[in-house]
Amino acid sequence: MNRVDNEHFYHVGILDHGYTPQGLRWHSRESQEVRFHQLVSLLPLDTQSIVDAGCGFGDLCGYIRTQGKHTLSYIGLDALDVMVDEAAFRTKETIYQCDILSDPLPEAEFYLCSGALNILTRNATTLFLQRCYHASTRGVIFNFLEGTKQSKTFNYLQASSLQKLGDKLGARVVFRRHYYDNDCTAAFYK
Repeated sequence: MNRVDNEHFYHVGILDHGYTPQGLRWHSRESQEVRFHQLVSLLPLDTQSIVDAGCGFGDLCGYIRTQGKHTLSYIGLDALDVMVDEAAFRTKETIYQCDILSDPLPEAEFYLCSGALNILTRNATTLFLQRCYHASTRGVIFNFLEGTKQSKTFNYLQASSLQKLGDKLGARVVFRRHYYDNDCTAAFYK
């Protein structure tokens, strides 16, 4: 249910750029961290536990630690063994190899997702968000490429469709924009 072959997409990125944000197909560490900032800024201050859905190398965990949130319980999930191995090594946290679309999901207050939705189909994106929302006790926070652009690689979504999904789930929906063109962060709060 990916728009592209997930394993090949990231394998080539890692071959070209190593275990860096560029290897995960981000433009730079700075652009990755701008997106992390948007996600973390939508977490309520009293949050105690998160699941990083599509954790890649566990960079979000490292970012959260640099923000002084060392007591936040972190679990990472990724479908690819290379990601799971690297994230476990870097974070020293619990990292599971998991297909978020079909495997059982651990419970946490919030699910966070940075970038993983970008190569899913629209139907898979809906299923992904529904499953993460239901596995959370307080909500899901995620970023996505906003718009109607047609791409053979990336999934562009409209905020109006995500608003409808949030409404269907009974969520309070919040959007953050204007930090990058065509980039948006959303929260579905319970």
